[in-house]
Amino acid sequence: EKNVVKADLDRILTYLEGVTPAVLENKSTGKEVSNNVDFNFETQIKRGDFRLGSYEWGVTYAAMLATAEITGDKRYENYVNQRFSFLAENYPYFRKLYTNYGSNTDSQIRQIVNPQVLDDAGAVCVAMIKATRRNPDLKLKPLIDNYMNFIMYHEYRLYDGTFARRRPQLNTVWLDDMFMSIPALVQMGKLTGENKYFDEAARQISSFSEKMFVSEKGLFRHGWVESMKEHPSFFWARANGWALLALTEALDALPESHPQKDKVLELFKLHIGGLLSLQSGEGFWHQLLDKNDSYPETSATAIYVYCIAHAIN
Repeated sequence: EKNVVKADLDRILTYLEGVTPAVLENKSTGKEVSNNVDFNFETQIKRGDFRLGSYEWGVTYAAMLATAEITGDKRYENYVNQRFSFLAENYPYFRKLYTNYGSNTDSQIRQIVNPQVLDDAGAVCVAMIKATRRNPDLKLKPLIDNYMNFIMYHEYRLYDGTFARRRPQLNTVWLDDMFMSIPALVQMGKLTGENKYFDEAARQISSFSEKMFVSEKGLFRHGWVESMKEHPSFFWARANGWALLALTEALDALPESHPQKDKVLELFKLHIGGLLSLQSGEGFWHQLLDKNDSYPETSATAIYVYCIAHAIN
């Protein structure tokens, strides 16, 4: 069984090594840019199948690091280190490009230098902190500090401090943002030893659950709009996965002595209880958790299985 899983992982790694180049190019000519003297508004990160600074790649980097630790295969860690080294080496020039060209700068570079939403910052920041704790020589501190500065001080919030969005309506809370913020906060707490990051993470968990956890179901609703008196509850599977994964990461990193840790653990158990009651006979969970006529959803199922197994271990 283990050999089969590892063979599949190796196949994925081989594919990703080929389709996520850590290279700069000129947008018009396609010519590789190897010297920062040649940087101009047409400089971009070479287009591959995935974006090196996107939230889904933050999740992938963290998974690669975990795979390296579990299997002892350094190729997975090397994949992350190569791409993070590329971003760290070029980060000062990325900043200069953005200063000079603003919105004309490559969108991938803009996302790294000037994050606009939690999706741009949280997951990549988590992976960079985890990589730094394994290998301090990566020199990722300027990127980590930039991401964390956005999360702590520039992300839009409700009046009570809850992370929020202005779309699709003003003062909307999205369940996804639990994952796009809380794991980064607790990891920053571990990296720096500063309790303010743990406290902010606990505060966000409390605020999100107050608005979005439907206790009679043991599930989180996907969205909450401040201006609505009644809050419709759609239990989107993947968003519940993001919430569960955020709680898992928080419980991994919060100090045993933190006053809110037991409360977080209690919420985690209630959420797992709600999810277990809705697992289909095939083992999958549905796209809308309480709607059996919605399709079986693979990404949510993967997240739940990971979080439950990790919690048991």
